[in-house]
Amino acid sequence: MDAGNLSVVSEFVLLGLCHSWTMQVLLLLMFFMLYLIIVFGNIAIIILIITDPHLHSPMYFLLANLSFVDMWLCSVTTPKMITDFVRENKTISFGGCMCQILFVHFFGGGEMVLLVVMAYDRYVAICKPLHYSTIMNLQKCIGLVLTSWTTGFVHAMSQMAVIVQLPFCGPREIDSFFCDIPLVIKLACIDSYNLGILMNADSGFPAMTCFIVLLISYSYILLTIRQSSKAGTSRALSTCTAHITVVVLFFGPCIFIYVWPLSITWVDKFLAVFYSVITPLLNPAIYTLRNKEIKTAIKRFRSYYIHHKGNI
Repeated sequence: MDAGNLSVVSEFVLLGLCHSWTMQVLLLLMFFMLYLIIVFGNIAIIILIITDPHLHSPMYFLLANLSFVDMWLCSVTTPKMITDFVRENKTISFGGCMCQILFVHFFGGGEMVLLVVMAYDRYVAICKPLHYSTIMNLQKCIGLVLTSWTTGFVHAMSQMAVIVQLPFCGPREIDSFFCDIPLVIKLACIDSYNLGILMNADSGFPAMTCFIVLLISYSYILLTIRQSSKAGTSRALSTCTAHITVVVLFFGPCIFIYVWPLSITWVDKFLAVFYSVITPLLNPAIYTLRNKEIKTAIKRFRSYYIHHKGNI
């Protein structure tokens, strides 16, 4: 790389969500509480699944991994956003900006594939129940989770290989609360139109592919459930409905940001908040409130805790 390609911008300025001081204080309190709920809620699910033998099944193993990914996806951007609400100069270093891009796409790409894996798990459980324990064994589950992490890593590195080589020598204001590829590319000292389309396609194509695969998978599963008269139909339908809800909430904003040709700043900001904060918040609620086994496990944990405390 020659000297002309080296970035001369050492930091970027994040314009945040709003400029009103009163509104920033309200948002600070709101997002701080939401972040605590997300972190402790997902940690609680992970601990519950690890400690309760009744939840040692492929579906809950995948759910624990989803909670882990959600917790870190939120942690990449939210703490910085919260601290910026009380800072006059909302800056982020060049390295910090690149790290945000790397980890957002690492965890985001991994979650896309993980949701496909969870759909595959439900497909096997509902459409091939007699072979479920053979197909979805521990080794297969670990391999599928590792595939999701590897896919996220490859996707993130493919983005970083291009972004870090761009020359940044002029404007440095990012009209958002974190660094994302469409916004950072616009600041490069080159004609970035074609590059922006290419990089958005690098994110949009996997998102659209996973989303279409998920829609087809769950449509087939729901069709199978409809034709079934087994006793577990209601439970299977409830589980699939929860999964579909999560899929729509996660992929909707991602597809709009990276595939939709028009960019509307306030809409993009809202959707960025949605998939980086709201979705990790809703996932634990959707999976716990609609899942009888999780609620039963919580009761068992509470009873064990009270009994153990009473014997001290």
